[in-house]
Amino acid sequence: MKKVIVIGAGLAGCEAAWQAARQGVPVTLYEMKPSRRSPAHHSEDLAELVCSNSFRADGLMNAIGVLKHEMRALGGLIIRIADEVRVPAGGALAVDRVSFSRRVTEELENNPLITVCREEVTKIPDGDEDTIVIVATGPLTDGAMAEEVTRLTDEKSCYFYDAAAPIVTYDSIDMTSAYFASRYGKGDRYDYINCPLTQEEYEVFYQELINAERAELHRFEKEIHFEGCMPVEAIAARGKDTLLFGPLKPVGLENPETGERPYAVIQLRHDDAAGTLYNMVGFQTNLKWPEQRRVFGLIPALKNAEFVRFGVMHRNTFVNSPIHMLPTYQLKNHQNVFLAGQMTGVEGYLESASAGLVAGLNAGRLARDEELLVFPEDTAHGALAHYITTADPENFQPMNVTFGIMPPPSPERTAEHLAAIGSCRRKLKKADKKELQGQQAVESMQSFIESRIK
Repeated sequence: MKKVIVIGAGLAGCEAAWQAARQGVPVTLYEMKPSRRSPAHHSEDLAELVCSNSFRADGLMNAIGVLKHEMRALGGLIIRIADEVRVPAGGALAVDRVSFSRRVTEELENNPLITVCREEVTKIPDGDEDTIVIVATGPLTDGAMAEEVTRLTDEKSCYFYDAAAPIVTYDSIDMTSAYFASRYGKGDRYDYINCPLTQEEYEVFYQELINAERAELHRFEKEIHFEGCMPVEAIAARGKDTLLFGPLKPVGLENPETGERPYAVIQLRHDDAAGTLYNMVGFQTNLKWPEQRRVFGLIPALKNAEFVRFGVMHRNTFVNSPIHMLPTYQLKNHQNVFLAGQMTGVEGYLESASAGLVAGLNAGRLARDEELLVFPEDTAHGALAHYITTADPENFQPMNVTFGIMPPPSPERTAEHLAAIGSCRRKLKKADKKELQGQQAVESMQSFIESRIK
């Protein structure tokens, strides 16, 4: 039997190692910490969450919820641990970041088929016929490994910038100027702390935000933001009211004591199970740290906030997957090498873990000389793989899982639904379409698992 090497122990690498080992394949998982760290990493544990602690929505009316459902059906490690250490977050799945990473680390280090090596790998062993390699070095891949990826893809990698939000302590929040509530009353009202602003307070905050001093980027890199992680100051620069329809949207967040809706509101979400730390939702930023303290201190509830982490911004690296990758996550010209995680052009924690899951499954199957898996395009896993390997290579950008990249409900399913509700319409309402897409994906994945995997 061939052996599998996984380079990088983030979410994708950990999931990949787990999936290969589940098939009885010996795996060596390399992690460069603690001898070398990227600018975004601080913990020595594997699967460290460097940005938000939220894995986003957890229902089948959202594509990310469908992805979670599929990962559970596929026996995913990352989603199982996330479920075990979740913290209150309304309709979202958020985790205690420290417990999450620690639990993943324990699972892998205690697996007899997985050897965890704490050392940096600087060369991809693509010439060894008895070795299958999964490269999951993440969005901060640089140095010798970036050169190795360039060698295999024969082009310079693409990049964009990703930003993380600040975290404050609960004890430092002025609760006389804030209130507990979840949007539209979903979940427990204590899942989120809401920091309201009057119109006058918002206008002062807005002017200071757009004029605040930002951290300097490298001169040789053009600033390119992924839309889903755009810094709050970049959103604000689009117009005075833009924040009011984005991270500061007050709709559905009326004060439960007064029934009044604020002009603008900043939400804080649990960042740990104990409820001692709170993340500023949607406040990814590249402001200098003193400016973050000054500007965010203009929010009345945060006037004395203690920041345990300021917002940071870092470069994300990814390859032009439509040119170089197969939907199995293999490189076209080096089929004993798989890529996984954000370097493939998927964006998001669980999307990265999903790429690791598929790469790990297929690496294990390749090691056992079994047919590799291409997931159906109407599943969330299949839609992601299809998108990143068939998108326009001239304008390729990272992608979250969305219903927009998944096929519409089948004509038969659509007709049955319309008949069941007695509708004379020929087109589905948006909500109905999402519901049917979710059902279609779940059924397709279950059929695929029963016929191809089990």
